[in-house]
Amino acid sequence: MIRVLLVDDQALIRSGFRALLDLEDDIEVVAEAADGEEGVALARQLLPDVALIDVQMPGVDGIEATRRIAADPALAGVHVVILTNYGMDEYVFDALRAGAAGFLVKDVVPEDFLHAVRVAARGDALLAPSITRRLIDRYVTQPRHTGAGLAELTNREREAVTLVAQGLSNDQIAARMAISAPTAKTHVNRAMAKLRVRDRAQLVVIAYESGLVSVP
Repeated sequence: MIRVLLVDDQALIRSGFRALLDLEDDIEVVAEAADGEEGVALARQLLPDVALIDVQMPGVDGIEATRRIAADPALAGVHVVILTNYGMDEYVFDALRAGAAGFLVKDVVPEDFLHAVRVAARGDALLAPSITRRLIDRYVTQPRHTGAGLAELTNREREAVTLVAQGLSNDQIAARMAISAPTAKTHVNRAMAKLRVRDRAQLVVIAYESGLVSVP
């Protein structure tokens, strides 16, 4: 069962998402919060698999809430998905930097919304290739990451990171590298550990900012 926490200052938005999620047999909404501070507190108390957090809220906003969750080792299993009205903007990029696994525009169709929750729950990043290109084109024009840890990566780990940055899943990476899916996952996880990142979304950002992957 995928346990979900909803964090949004608009009750109507929360109720709409909850109604959709409650129809699914494998998803359970464990709590709702109206601001980031309450959301972080509930995340610590309930340890949901996925926290859907609005990016713009009064008080503690989604970026700060994401940062607090990502910084807490006890919440390593909580995957944050940012909710936004505006698509790819500077707030979303800041949230990805803070540790979000990805983002959703609030007018997403129900099928894509449910798919995104399941993708986030299994630890994959919500960054399709088209989204990655837009992110890079708009925000990663100059290298910002020092590349610390890149020298520790093996050639296979570097290749896996490159494919993650292209938006490929572990199964797709395995097929491209002619290895098993568990081995692909191991390469990705080891790269994340060496680069000291929380999830695949941050791995994508570092891959481009460090110059390991070139802007398309």
